[in-house]
Amino acid sequence: MTDTLQPTAASPAPPPAAPLGERVAGQSWEALAEDLDAYGSALTGPLLTPEECQALTALYDEPERFRTTVDMGRHRFGSGTYRYFTHDLPEPVSALREAFYPRLLPIARDWAARLGRPAPWPGGLAEWVAMCHDNGQTKSAQILLSYGPGDWNALHRDVFGEMLFPLQVVVGLDVPGTDFTGGEFIMTEQRPRAQSRGSSTTLPQGHGLIFTTRDRPVAGRRGWSAGPMRHGVSTVRSGRRRTLGLVFHDAA
Repeated sequence: MTDTLQPTAASPAPPPAAPLGERVAGQSWEALAEDLDAYGSALTGPLLTPEECQALTALYDEPERFRTTVDMGRHRFGSGTYRYFTHDLPEPVSALREAFYPRLLPIARDWAARLGRPAPWPGGLAEWVAMCHDNGQTKSAQILLSYGPGDWNALHRDVFGEMLFPLQVVVGLDVPGTDFTGGEFIMTEQRPRAQSRGSSTTLPQGHGLIFTTRDRPVAGRRGWSAGPMRHGVSTVRSGRRRTLGLVFHDAA
């Protein structure tokens, strides 16, 4: 990686006591869209209170809430574990997903138009999920991830089938520098006829990072092209790092 970019944090959200939908709606969406265009990722203001973050991390020890657990080392994805929720999502997870979808939808449609791609996403999340299921993608893709000392996540894309939403969100659930060190969220962008470019972001507790699932539009002399991107997590040096992953398409 030859250079490092740091997305600019958006303005703070409404007070955390507000309903989750209002917290998402209260983000500086114009600034977030600009960061997504420039970097393929954008850091939000606060979304969850510390108490809400702790309640979500506690769910990791309730295996009945999850459809499967993935050992990243076993599959050579890195080191650490993550668990996919069942479709019976906890209320905060469901509420955040419902609130983000309509805010991300205009950005997704704009990107598709620039890249000359279809934009199959309807106005409502439930209708889009039903379309995923009709095409054989029926498994919940909402994730709780847990990393301890020495754990990391290899660069990858969360593409689970032909039905793909181009943006997703990860929410930090622990306090960097206090609960853990290391564990930065990293992205790389493959540039045409040039070396790859990288960025790293430290996720504050309760804040979200919106990022591209696969690529972002890049302007060139001949118009727009797709800049392929991958994401991962750097090695956790100490402590415990937990995050919530919100994906807007289901898995096959």
